[in-house]
Amino acid sequence: MTAADLVPYAHRVLREASLPDLPNHYRGKVRDNYDLPDGRRILISSDRLSAFDRILTAIPFKGQVLTQTARYWFEATADICPNHVLAYPDPNVVVGRRLSILPVEIVVRGYLAGTTATSILTQYKAGARTLYGHRLPDGMRPNERLPHPIITPTTKADAGGHDEPLTEAEILSKGLLAPEQWRTVSEAALALFARGQEMAAARGLILADTKYEFGTDAEGRIVLADEVHTPDSSRYWFAGSYAERFAAGASPESFDKDFVRNWVAARCDPYRDDIPEIPQEVVVETAAVYIRAFETITGQSFPLPDGDEAPLDRIRRNLAAYLAA
Repeated sequence: MTAADLVPYAHRVLREASLPDLPNHYRGKVRDNYDLPDGRRILISSDRLSAFDRILTAIPFKGQVLTQTARYWFEATADICPNHVLAYPDPNVVVGRRLSILPVEIVVRGYLAGTTATSILTQYKAGARTLYGHRLPDGMRPNERLPHPIITPTTKADAGGHDEPLTEAEILSKGLLAPEQWRTVSEAALALFARGQEMAAARGLILADTKYEFGTDAEGRIVLADEVHTPDSSRYWFAGSYAERFAAGASPESFDKDFVRNWVAARCDPYRDDIPEIPQEVVVETAAVYIRAFETITGQSFPLPDGDEAPLDRIRRNLAAYLAA
């Protein structure tokens, strides 16, 4: 599907998911969440695109892509770890169990990659060889496969804060997780990552790294939450060109979703200045990349909607039973 195919849908975006008839609304950067009295949580993925600590625009179908990609993976990994999903009443909506989210974000890495301060490549370039409690060999090159996947946990920062690296010893000594909890989430994360790499390889992709979020339910059981192996939570590369590009010292080919980010950064200081109006062609090009990611990762065709019903009207219709509860 090309950007030209999506021009007729450029106006069909879900910027807000405000449903006053639902209780306990919490608005995140991307999702609108509602907590029902019976312990269920309604999570609505909007089309908002967040970068530079602010909302830049909305990308048609982005919320649907992320929700349905996560659905594909939740269903494909349910035998490894229980997840929070109870129902999918709408393409942008998941109804799940309300969890107590664990205060540690579990990041699994299979390659020496990344650009942020917490990435292992950034730290490795700065001379570090013991990272997150793991010893890496000298002489590794950017984007090289690690001897084996490693867990690089971080704190879960409050709004406006930054995640900080953790080691297993720090997690246990600070009491962030009990020993049995750490053992459960680390074993589950490595097993989920192995399944993800295997299934991605069958689709011509490399799952280089990803992050997982876990919580506990009312019985204290560890449950996989949030999203899993989506284009926003994971780094995917195209396997067919990886070896040649690695040998040449070039970055791996990936789903380039940064059209909006790059366009804005080239025209202003996005942390200080007002954001200029983002042209439609940049928005629909980004939408096309998200849809391509969904179709490549899942092997499924992305269904464009019939008719001209607004996304929020469709969601309100599909959530009628919950609105009346």
